[in-house]
Amino acid sequence: MRFWIALAFALKLTAQVGTNQAGEAVTFKASTQLVIETVTVKDHEGKPITGLTAKDFKLSEDGVPQEIRFFEFQQVATEANPEPIPANERVAPFPRLAHTQIVPPAPGDDRYRNHRLLAIYFDLTAMPMADQLRAFNAAKRFLRSKMTTADLVAIMAFKSGSVQVLEDFTADRGRLLGTIETLIVGEDENAVVDAAAKADAGAAFGQNDAEFSIFFTDRQLAALQTAAVMLGRLNEKKSLIYFASGLRLNGTNNQAQLHATINAAIRAGVALWPVDARGLVAQAPLGDATTGSPGGGSVYNGTGANAVSAALQRSQDTLWTLAADTGGKALLDSNDLSQGIVDAQRASSSYYILGYYSTNEKADGKFRKIQVTLNGGITGALDYRKGFYASKVFAKFTTADKERQLEDALLLDDPITELTIAMELGYFQLNRAEYFVPLAVKIPGSELVPARRRGADHVRIDFIGEVRDEYGGTVTNLRDKVDIKLTGVGAAELAKRPIQYDTGFTLLPGRYRVKFLARDSETGRIGTYTMHLLIPNLNREQARIPISSVVLSSQRVELKDAVFTAGKEKGERAHAVSPLMQDGQKLIPSVTRVFSRAKELYVLLEAYQQDATAAKPLLAFVTFYRDRQKVFETAPLRVEDAAANRLKTMSLRFSFALEKLEEGEHLCQITVVEPGSGKAAFWQAPVMVVR
Repeated sequence: MRFWIALAFALKLTAQVGTNQAGEAVTFKASTQLVIETVTVKDHEGKPITGLTAKDFKLSEDGVPQEIRFFEFQQVATEANPEPIPANERVAPFPRLAHTQIVPPAPGDDRYRNHRLLAIYFDLTAMPMADQLRAFNAAKRFLRSKMTTADLVAIMAFKSGSVQVLEDFTADRGRLLGTIETLIVGEDENAVVDAAAKADAGAAFGQNDAEFSIFFTDRQLAALQTAAVMLGRLNEKKSLIYFASGLRLNGTNNQAQLHATINAAIRAGVALWPVDARGLVAQAPLGDATTGSPGGGSVYNGTGANAVSAALQRSQDTLWTLAADTGGKALLDSNDLSQGIVDAQRASSSYYILGYYSTNEKADGKFRKIQVTLNGGITGALDYRKGFYASKVFAKFTTADKERQLEDALLLDDPITELTIAMELGYFQLNRAEYFVPLAVKIPGSELVPARRRGADHVRIDFIGEVRDEYGGTVTNLRDKVDIKLTGVGAAELAKRPIQYDTGFTLLPGRYRVKFLARDSETGRIGTYTMHLLIPNLNREQARIPISSVVLSSQRVELKDAVFTAGKEKGERAHAVSPLMQDGQKLIPSVTRVFSRAKELYVLLEAYQQDATAAKPLLAFVTFYRDRQKVFETAPLRVEDAAANRLKTMSLRFSFALEKLEEGEHLCQITVVEPGSGKAAFWQAPVMVVR
């Protein structure tokens, strides 16, 4: 049996009590933090121990004893099954769907007392239709035959860019089945058009803010965080059963959002129970008939089969992490998806609710360690979450306070994700030891607030970051402030255009963890992005052509005209070594890899022929695949010239229109071939083409 802590809101009390000697009104203000914690106590046979009082418990926070001010026992029935609803009995779709929030009970309303709260959450953005039907049918099986009279069930869904509460907590099985039936037949009267489908061509500023909603797992995790916060309005234990077709968090995604989602669930007292809606996947070693042959030696040496298996494993790792860190359990590789709901149901038994007002009023966002023990010689096994992250409040700071705020936020284990941020890193070899790492960051302009200064609108953003090696040591730090003056069309476009910042630094080969923060200086809102960076040692590459990372872009502008490109590399050396600078123009990395059919696509990468007496010609081309079919390929680009350095650096640059491509997701592949030796190199990444 697992469970968790719910951190309630801070209570602010204001009372006007009189006047001072000058006749002015005097107001006394106080704030306090109520912490709600749920505790299960079991004997040596695993049965709940009942009849305890607040005096039987001892509670401390960070070693400081706390007075228990609120105490309640929740008696959850374990055997109370209603008459099953036959599977062949049709339930009509329930016509009314979307609510906006989970409604908390009014003071004195005990509707949730002695009940088990189960929220079934369908991530419709992460499940193909076949998986959706499996998830819906699993939920229906549970509601028809396994839901007990002690269960209250809510139905939530993430679709059309928002989290929708389709049904609040209820014991009405007919109503719940009707709601799910509506999802199956698709009669959603409240559906809206996804913002990504309305992305326009953009102007010199790049695509609009819809590009932030397409490729990132962050969006799914942020939606899950929103659902957890909604459930946090209830003091009782909550279980959220999360149906999704895996959730892959790779190097292009924000690791900070994963931590923020987990911490939000812990604070809200929500245990996550992910269910992989794909069920038990039986995969052919090299993929089924829908997968193209990988070709090369990987077919024979096991590399291809390992890659297929690893891709499935990575898509389940995030689900396992969400469950393990919040007190739930993930259901993976099982065709009985309803078992995931049953597991959450069985894990919730009778428990005690303990509430106390923390004596530590600092809103520093740091971890608070909780310890609960039994008094009076009572013995039993206690299950409870061992701590929580305090809330964070940043307002009315002095200049020194603001600087300290940003530095503290960088060190927090609980990331701040108030501001949406996307980041891309690459690497280009400079010499035998060093690699230039360009960093590009995008922030939606709609989330920034302009300030009026000296008769003009300005946007001021603070940036701070650090790079740590695999041993935890700090390799380099980043710190910058930008002030963007918005005039005319610039100020009008800010509401729907992203701001881009870029810089660069040098690193040695190895594994790194990069953490980057951006803060709107007007509102104090902070966004965090964390990702892992692997810089390979290209000196050791023998079997393939050593190549750099690949930059995809739809913007190439004069340095002085980069209106929404806030970052300017510091120093002449950065301009000299950056391959993004050429002929007085700067290539602006896409970051989100969303491109308009009305604009050109620029592709940049480098190839290296180290220690060669003379550079050998290379052929390169770009290919686009859609639904595993080749839909477009550029003419081969022949490159013969190399830089006069030891690496024999060869720059490969493409520029072509995307008008021949259909709107939607494509797989972009770059192929580099050395005709004389037969060596090759490949790079692939998903891209989205919009109007």
